[in-house]
Amino acid sequence: MDNLNKINLETAIVKVLQDYQDFIGNDPDSNIQLIIDQNKTHYLLIETGWQNNRRIYGNLIHIDIIGNKIWIQQDGTEAGIANELVQQGIPPQQIVLAFKTPERRELTDFAVS
Repeated sequence: MDNLNKINLETAIVKVLQDYQDFIGNDPDSNIQLIIDQNKTHYLLIETGWQNNRRIYGNLIHIDIIGNKIWIQQDGTEAGIANELVQQGIPPQQIVLAFKTPERRELTDFAVS
């Protein structure tokens, strides 16, 4: 993958994840954390905390860049993070819905692999 394309993918991913982090916000019992590993191209939005003596921990969104494509490993959003990435200018053919089976991916407008 060329550096310019990688930077464009990273920029779109980080923008969308920061927007979700801002939208969700934090409450006194939980914390939304944006985890970015640009060297290995892993991007996560997680929730941590405690509520009523119960542990809160969840992976809301997990995205990787593999090759020249965005692989959405986990999407805990209602609208779909892929749609947000398309609005940022990423072509659907560069987005893989990795949380779906390869057979189900063929039924979408997004990349199969």
